[in-house]
Amino acid sequence: MILIAGQIESLATRKDKTIRLTIGTQELSPAEAAEVFQLNQQFCYIGLKPEPFTSNESDTIESLKTDYDSIKSPSQRLRAILYRNYENNTEGYKDFNLYYIAKIDKICEHYKAKL
Repeated sequence: MILIAGQIESLATRKDKTIRLTIGTQELSPAEAAEVFQLNQQFCYIGLKPEPFTSNESDTIESLKTDYDSIKSPSQRLRAILYRNYENNTEGYKDFNLYYIAKIDKICEHYKAKL
């Protein structure tokens, strides 16, 4: 576990009702930076409060375990990734559902061809 001080630099809401949170930190030691980079793209817990965590709070945070049932399933992840791609380039599709169906069909055909 790593506890670092930081400042919320920006907040943005997303179409899927999640929030994008950007946090700036003071300069991190190489070990702290390495620990943060190892967490990139991983599900993790984030605690925010305006004053430092007490040792009791740190112990509580340390004891938290990930509930993998609340993490997106592989199909939900794929749909979210395809949605982000659709946002960047609709490829002429006016509706995401049509785009999604076309992309899933293409993925299925790719793997069927390998059989």
